[in-house]
Amino acid sequence: MDIRPITSRYAVSPQISVEDVPAIVDAGFCKVICNRPNSEVPPSHQADVIAEAVRAAGLEFEVLELTHQTMTPDNVSRQRALSECDAGPVLAYCASGTRCSVIWALGQCEVSDPDAILSQTSAAGYQLEGLRPTLAELCNSVK
Repeated sequence: MDIRPITSRYAVSPQISVEDVPAIVDAGFCKVICNRPNSEVPPSHQADVIAEAVRAAGLEFEVLELTHQTMTPDNVSRQRALSECDAGPVLAYCASGTRCSVIWALGQCEVSDPDAILSQTSAAGYQLEGLRPTLAELCNSVK
């Protein structure tokens, strides 16, 4: 399992499995968000299977399936709301962690600037420089 912290409260990962749940619990996460559509994975890795294991371990589990077409303002807001957990950090996963990083980045313009946002995703191993024009536009519109 490859957990990559973007902040102290939000980390991303490529696809997880039921076998990864104990490590997720041991890492102190309070919630897992699935950003990967079920159509991309075999039955053993679909959201309901992972959700059952995560919830059985005492953690929250949420699903927000994302594709490039569904990176809408509503979904950005929803991911940001889902990313909040008073009990500890949140882990979001998709195929590689990129979608989870992109949606996080798009939701940060109210509190940060493109340079800081891209620095954080880069430090986690996600090179999102192509997102800079969109972030610049979003960040300018909320200031």
